[in-house]
Amino acid sequence: MTDSHSPWHLARRAARMNPSIIREILKVTEKPGIISFAGGLPSSKTFPVAEFDAACAKVLRDDPAGALQYAASEGYGPLREMVADMLPWRVDPTQVLITTGSQQGLDLVAKVLIDADSKILVESPTYLGAVMAFIPMEPRVVSVASDAHGVDIDDLAQKADDARFLYVLPNFQNPTGNTMSESRRAALSALATERGLPLIEDNPYGDLWFDVPPPAPLTARNPDGCIYLGSFSKVLAPGLRLGFVVAPKAVYPKLLQAKQAADLHSPGFNQRMVAEVMKDGFLERHVPTIRALYKSQRDAMLEALQHEMPSGDTDHTLTWNTPAGGMFLWARLPKGMSAVDLLPFAVEQGVAFVPGAPFYADHGDERTLRLSFVTPSVDEIHRGVAALARAVKTYAASLPG
Repeated sequence: MTDSHSPWHLARRAARMNPSIIREILKVTEKPGIISFAGGLPSSKTFPVAEFDAACAKVLRDDPAGALQYAASEGYGPLREMVADMLPWRVDPTQVLITTGSQQGLDLVAKVLIDADSKILVESPTYLGAVMAFIPMEPRVVSVASDAHGVDIDDLAQKADDARFLYVLPNFQNPTGNTMSESRRAALSALATERGLPLIEDNPYGDLWFDVPPPAPLTARNPDGCIYLGSFSKVLAPGLRLGFVVAPKAVYPKLLQAKQAADLHSPGFNQRMVAEVMKDGFLERHVPTIRALYKSQRDAMLEALQHEMPSGDTDHTLTWNTPAGGMFLWARLPKGMSAVDLLPFAVEQGVAFVPGAPFYADHGDERTLRLSFVTPSVDEIHRGVAALARAVKTYAASLPG
């Protein structure tokens, strides 16, 4: 609503913009002594500082004018080639668009593919940042039922007609940590191809597997029917704000034009540094160290949960999944509880998490919560889970009956 005394008349889409509940909760974690399971922040222990120090010096020494000047909107050529080469299907570098984080990729997709009142499909639950990017374009957001194996194909079949696209995160999904099975991917790809349903495949976590790699990307099965989003944030450093989009040639020019209108180009200096760091197979050596760290922290959280809140009847005890990679674990409170109502009790005990309901486009499950295990130390994980258990008990005691 616009103040009647203000000369500013906001666009209708501005009313549909809302603050991220995750960003609001992160403010709570700044309080001294809070152990945070809330943020989706990569561990700073994984940042290759020495490699970036050397790359920064080399880029400025070898090509300072190119690094500090305006650059091509498509992105730095050698980096686009590296992206094309590292993907597990045949990709022409001219289909790669370097973006300012993969979040910008979502914004560009929204601007190019969504009209007011057009129908788009999302998983249930889904990544909150995607919904925030889509909503200002005024679509009808329709949730497709999902389970631990991915999108429910029967439910999708009932909802696919006339949809502009289905947005999916098949690998170690944010928020649930679930991974779409091979059989479900095959069925989804077949249905999407049959119905002419475009897929937006978001894969920021796919390299962070713990024991075995996830199945082949959906885009590898039908490149002309998919837009693929990737990120350097989870394998190098989020502060660089670099991601990429791989798009069919039928869509790429409009995504490029939308990017030109948004920011002209992503930082050329950052792109050159990433290309310098990535050369000679650095990621093949570096990413396994991230996997090992995150797996140990996941195991610590699972151990702590089992010790503090042993599993049992799903209506009367906290339950949780076992993610095979990524950064998140998905939990569900006993019957009659709300994660939003639990949060103040948790903060009082010195721990924070993200309630799960905001990750649903509609009919959010109030009992769900997301726990990130990659930022706290193993000791903090054990103390934080113990604090969460105390909070659950205190909250349960406060409920009527």
